[in-house]
Amino acid sequence: MPDYPLATVGALVISPENRVLIIQTHKWKNTWGVPGGKIDYGETIREALLREFREETGLELFDLHWGPVQEAVGSPEFYKEAHFILLNFIARATTETVTLNEEAQAYTWVSAQEALAYPLNTPTKQLIEFYLEHQFSTAEVL
Repeated sequence: MPDYPLATVGALVISPENRVLIIQTHKWKNTWGVPGGKIDYGETIREALLREFREETGLELFDLHWGPVQEAVGSPEFYKEAHFILLNFIARATTETVTLNEEAQAYTWVSAQEALAYPLNTPTKQLIEFYLEHQFSTAEVL
C-alpha cells in the first residue's frame, strides 16, 4: 500500500433512455457502484475516465460534467486498506450496450431514484444523490 492517497476517477453515466449505470463489484464487497479507477502517471483526468470506462464497460462517454470530490480513507466497504481521492463525474453514453471486464460481476440500467434502492457503496449513494439534485448543471470537463 502506498503511503499517499490514490487519485481515482469514476462517473455516473446516463443512457439515452435517461437511466443510470450501476455495477456490482467484488472490490467494494459486492455492493453496487459506478465504474472507475486510478489515474495513471502522465494521464489527464479526462483521459483516465474515458480509458477506465472503455476497459471496464466498453462504453464511450461524452458530455462530461464535474461531480463531487470525495475521499475514502480505510473504507470498510473496500476489499483492502486504501486511501482514495475520488474525482466524480456525470456523463452520457450513446448506448446501453455494456461489456464488463473482470472487475464487475453484474450491471444494470435503472432510474437514478431506483438505484437508491440497491445496496450501494457510500460514495456511489452520495454521487447519485448529487446527480438528483444537480443533474448536468455543473461545469463541463474540457
